[in-house]
Amino acid sequence: MSESNESLVGRRVELADLVDYAPGAVVSREVMKRPAGTVTVFAFDKGQGLSEHTAPFDALVLVLDGTAEVRIVGEPQRVSGGQVLIMPANVPHALEAVERFKMLLVMIRG
Repeated sequence: MSESNESLVGRRVELADLVDYAPGAVVSREVMKRPAGTVTVFAFDKGQGLSEHTAPFDALVLVLDGTAEVRIVGEPQRVSGGQVLIMPANVPHALEAVERFKMLLVMIRG
């Protein structure tokens, strides 16, 4: 874990409370970073997103709050609080917050 996250070790936390919304912005906080992967919490203001890209690793998105549109190979899917979506490695994907949106992103490197 990064030094700023040492206070999280062994503690129960509300994931959605780890990042705050910011007007017109995307905010992120890396919770864990290991050779096997990373765990990051994101907060997107309405209309904010990530442009289409690929990643060399599988990724799991757990929606914590709000709603987003995720496009995988151009195919749109709406995801909302409590839902999970797996984005496969090396496949183009993008997302946009339909409303304010928080997610947990787990990247698996192996």
